[in-house]
Amino acid sequence: MASSTPTARVAPVNRLRRSSTTMVGGERVSRLGMAIVTAIMIVAAAYFLIPVLWLVIASTKSTGDLFSTPGFALAEFHLWDNLVALSTYDGGIFWRWSLNSVIYSVLGSALTTFVCVLTGYAMAVYRFRGRSALLAIVLGSMLVPGTVIAQPTYVLLLGLGLDNSYAGLLLPALVYPFGVLLCYIYAQSSVPLELVEAARLDGAGEFRIFGTIGMRLMSTGIVTVLLFAFLGSWNSYILPLLVLSDSELMPLTVGLTGWSQASITIPGLQILTVVGSLVSVIPIAIVFVSLQRYWRSGLTAGGLRG
Repeated sequence: MASSTPTARVAPVNRLRRSSTTMVGGERVSRLGMAIVTAIMIVAAAYFLIPVLWLVIASTKSTGDLFSTPGFALAEFHLWDNLVALSTYDGGIFWRWSLNSVIYSVLGSALTTFVCVLTGYAMAVYRFRGRSALLAIVLGSMLVPGTVIAQPTYVLLLGLGLDNSYAGLLLPALVYPFGVLLCYIYAQSSVPLELVEAARLDGAGEFRIFGTIGMRLMSTGIVTVLLFAFLGSWNSYILPLLVLSDSELMPLTVGLTGWSQASITIPGLQILTVVGSLVSVIPIAIVFVSLQRYWRSGLTAGGLRG
């Protein structure tokens, strides 16, 4: 009887330990840890979504209600009237800015991604003199903020006669060190050199190997770089502000900032800036949701190959 007493005392402790953990993905995880992580994720989601919620509510108000009612309080619905005013103000210049942003972001991100994939693939597959130094330069250039080189880039474009033009914004976007490094990492991990050598023995050229094998195996990295390049181009402000002087060539970021500054003397522009900001968020959400499934399929395929 004496020897059974400690066992009886230990059993409830073991049950308490089992009840304080749970199984997630085949691993035992503390419930307290899960609760803390969940709370952090909720706070982070609220941090990002609350401004969007305010933007949606504010876009439905009139100019007077925008300042006379609390920020998250609903007022008389004027969203359609605000959209009509946004479309007709200054000859519909807002949609011209939107088209410019689409050109800069879609065309620019596509060209940027192609250059990054081609460069990263070459650095990962080929062995050449100065490869380590080139990789160090790419890595070091990531430490230089874009705002620091904005003014020298503008001076260079001015000397080349590319200021106030589409090419003045598209050409600098091709230099994207983060995208090159990311493609280099993806190429190293997903493109086997044995497969490249086998394709060469079968008579395939280098560009054919890159297009049919390299780009397919690097699909996840390509989508990632494409998304980052699109977001960076869509939100770019400093370089377009320096390079462009014609309002017909400005993107949304520069145009809406100009409206916000002019709203001090023109009160009607305040609500137009809010509505325009809401409309400018929609393409980003569409692109992110559209590319997300390619991310998932690429990650799943990578897990199955591993």
